[in-house]
Amino acid sequence: MRPVVVLIMGVSGVGKTTLAECLAAALGWPFQEGDALHSPENVAKMAAGIALSDEDRAPWLDRIGAWIAARLAAGGGGIVTCSALKRAYRDRLLGPVLLGPIGGRGADVALIYPRASEAVVAARLAARRGHFMSPALLASQFATLEPPDAAEGPLVVDAAQTPAVMCAEALALLAARA
Repeated sequence: MRPVVVLIMGVSGVGKTTLAECLAAALGWPFQEGDALHSPENVAKMAAGIALSDEDRAPWLDRIGAWIAARLAAGGGGIVTCSALKRAYRDRLLGPVLLGPIGGRGADVALIYPRASEAVVAARLAARRGHFMSPALLASQFATLEPPDAAEGPLVVDAAQTPAVMCAEALALLAARA
């Protein structure tokens, strides 16, 4: 498979990190956890159950966008997670790196959207321990979510599946895209 940068987007608890870790292991590509690029102030807000504003998110999105651009410049693959709930956020992340038309996105960037119902994600969040994101913010995340449309060329995986099945589905979609 030709190296690309994979951006995995979606609400908190949908399985972005689990999927990214599986893809990174299968493909041998570096993985950047987008949450690790949040400022301490953003983490504190989310831990307190306060939704981030667009102004809070802007520097964080720019750090993720810079990581994507650096991986593309290096010519190697990479995987990064980011909620990227709004189209405007995805455009900010990928705007500087659009290289050619594939589903409206750069030929070297793949957008994976693990999709699951709010009930499925809520059950996962209830069982999750040690993450700063307050489960109280799930409803606001789904309210904010603008699922990617066909123009964005998303690779949609069923996040209600087991992690292994979700990973296999994503690998097959990436291979078919090449």
